Amino acid sequence: MISVIIPHLNQPEALATGLAALAAQERVSRPFEIIVVDNGSHAMPEEICARYDNVTLLHQPVPGPGPARNLGATQAKGDILAFIDADCVAAPGWLAAIEDHFESAPDDALIGGDVRILQRNPQRPTMIEAYESVFAFRMKKYIEERGFTGGGNLAVRTWVFRKVGDFLGINIAEDTEWGLRASSMGYRVRYEPTMVVYHPARRNFAELATKWDRHIAHDLDEIKRGVNWRSRWTLRALAVLASPLAEIPRITVSDRLRGVRARGLAMVGVVCIRLYRGTSMLAAAMGNENARTAARWNRS
Repeated sequence: MISVIIPHLNQPEALATGLAALAAQERVSRPFEIIVVDNGSHAMPEEICARYDNVTLLHQPVPGPGPARNLGATQAKGDILAFIDADCVAAPGWLAAIEDHFESAPDDALIGGDVRILQRNPQRPTMIEAYESVFAFRMKKYIEERGFTGGGNLAVRTWVFRKVGDFLGINIAEDTEWGLRASSMGYRVRYEPTMVVYHPARRNFAELATKWDRHIAHDLDEIKRGVNWRSRWTLRALAVLASPLAEIPRITVSDRLRGVRARGLAMVGVVCIRLYRGTSMLAAAMGNENARTAARWNRS
């Protein structure tokens, strides 16, 4: 059995879409259960979950997707745990890809897949959709070069999850830490390109800025542990400010965009976000960190 675990917080419409996509999975031969773990929503998604016989709804009062996933894992009956986020939509062959990979590679302990942007109108993407189609969720790079994958598209053998241990709490990038911990224990994550989920783009620039505020806060905490951190951080900020021109080839050849308009919008997006990131990093180097937060996981 495969146990699908979904942390949820105040995203009932997205959850309904995601559960419908899971109900419509193709070519999967194993039975599967779905465990939705609500993490303190204004209203529990009871009616949405009750539409499906194989969905169990739990409540985790400890905030954060990590504790929510952990509770789901403790209640799971499957020998494979498949983690997906409430705002993600699984491609029709998502579960079949997980099943096929573990059956064909019995020595593989955990896998991560491709995360693509769910464009509302692929013929006319917004600037944010075009930008994130190219630059968000570089899962293949994270898996093959850095040894971790995102918690929104992760599958692991249950016994391996028990060995590695729980995800950590809200004040850390819990999926990154868990993946690196698994790798350090010898459980290497493998990339499975046919394991595809779709993630909606952020709705506006403010949401993108919030995402980068969180990443900047995490990175700053890490670099401060070393010597000469301020100089190294400033150099990194200047490199970010100078980087958009180097992205022209990537945007030009990307297979996730169609047409000149979409590629132009992606270029505008990368200039805007790199300018924001670089100036925010410089402000942090000068001690202006009061606007930063790493304590929210819900983007809504």
